Amino acid sequence: MVGPRVTRLPNNFRWPGGHHIALIFNIAYEAWSQGKAPGIGPMGNPLPAGAFDANALSWGNYGSRTGIERLLRILDRKKVQGSVMVSGVLAERTPDQVRAIAEAGHEIVAHSYAQDMIPTALSKEESRENIARTTTLLEQVSGVRPKGWISPRGTAGTEALVLLAESGYEWHSDVLDEDKPYLQRFDHGQLLAIPFTVEINDLSHAMRYGRTPRQFVDMFDDFLSHALLLKDDVIIIDVTAHAHCYGRPGGAWAYEEIVGKMARREDVWITTRQKIANAALRTLS
Repeated sequence: MVGPRVTRLPNNFRWPGGHHIALIFNIAYEAWSQGKAPGIGPMGNPLPAGAFDANALSWGNYGSRTGIERLLRILDRKKVQGSVMVSGVLAERTPDQVRAIAEAGHEIVAHSYAQDMIPTALSKEESRENIARTTTLLEQVSGVRPKGWISPRGTAGTEALVLLAESGYEWHSDVLDEDKPYLQRFDHGQLLAIPFTVEINDLSHAMRYGRTPRQFVDMFDDFLSHALLLKDDVIIIDVTAHAHCYGRPGGAWAYEEIVGKMARREDVWITTRQKIANAALRTLS
């Protein structure tokens, strides 16, 4: 399939208020299909081939049972709006919680029906059904039709992006290849691609690299202090916590420390992905 035609923001583009740094506080509120488990978990020793990882599933279920409420309390205490990636299946399993996210003023980002439903691994018709099912469930429960999409693993593929555009989505964040958003035009429709930054992401930080919550805060401080000096770089910094990872007491404090120190700063634009989309589309339209 031929890739989309791309239109980029001009070099003199700045975020609202003249800022060159946009900061997003993300929460990943995720679940897996019935009978499926996360591909990673806290146990280091492997299971025999074909064995179901009930431990990983229990670890993943923490997010919907406990972690999401803790992370939302952090944002609410600091009066910060977040971008919350929500699996569509959670609109079926925990509708009151999904509704509460929207009612608290946070942005709901469609995150596929479940974490095992990765668009690039689906057929075209399966992907179409996944998008429709996810969108309908989240809209019915939250009362707001999602305008943005992030795939599990951030892995969509061009065919799925075309389907998202045809389904009325405005933007997606399944890209890591630039600093600023850019417009992707297809034969039928368009999407704004908002890059997702992964440096301050608890899942890779803790589960892949084995770093500590204190290092999470230190890495953010180092990133921000150096980024503020480079005023010609217009960038996005994502601070991401998964409800089943840093939604736990051992990591949530690090997320809260970053939210707290940034909530009242005026040298960075604290925002959501939809507000980034609005700012970029005003220039690119």
